[in-house]
Amino acid sequence: MAANQYDGAMRVSSKGDYACRALLSLTLHAGEPGPTSVRDIAERTAIPQPYLEQILLALKGAGLVRSKRGVGGGYVLARPPAEIHLSDILAAVDGPISVGDFGEPHEDGSCNHEGQCVLHAIWKLAGAHMRQLLERFTLASVAEVAKGSAPWPERMPLIPAELEPA
Repeated sequence: MAANQYDGAMRVSSKGDYACRALLSLTLHAGEPGPTSVRDIAERTAIPQPYLEQILLALKGAGLVRSKRGVGGGYVLARPPAEIHLSDILAAVDGPISVGDFGEPHEDGSCNHEGQCVLHAIWKLAGAHMRQLLERFTLASVAEVAKGSAPWPERMPLIPAELEPA
């Protein structure tokens, strides 16, 4: 089987990436006093400030950050970093993690669409595996990697033994 440019690639939206980067920045600077301004987050992460403001509002609506208005205002995490998973962040800004929205597949040979139901079952399974993988990473665990005190994800066993192919 020939390798191609898509092998191993999962698409995360720029909004999802920016949301994760913004909350990772809040995690890495959690020891600093007071909330962090949108401007400071934007400067540290190179995220355009107007877009970041929209993303932070979505994260606030999902209960992942809290905000304080006025002088000295900004954002703080609403929960400890060890309780916020990458899957929570992505779902907050992009909706549920899935490979696609194809509905429920027919089972047991009742599919009348040239086997398409089997593919739908596989897409559903792939989405479940993506969610499970992203649920393994919290802001705290990602911050440890960013600080150099934990191994990079490609050096971690990403697939639990019970999910490994036989």
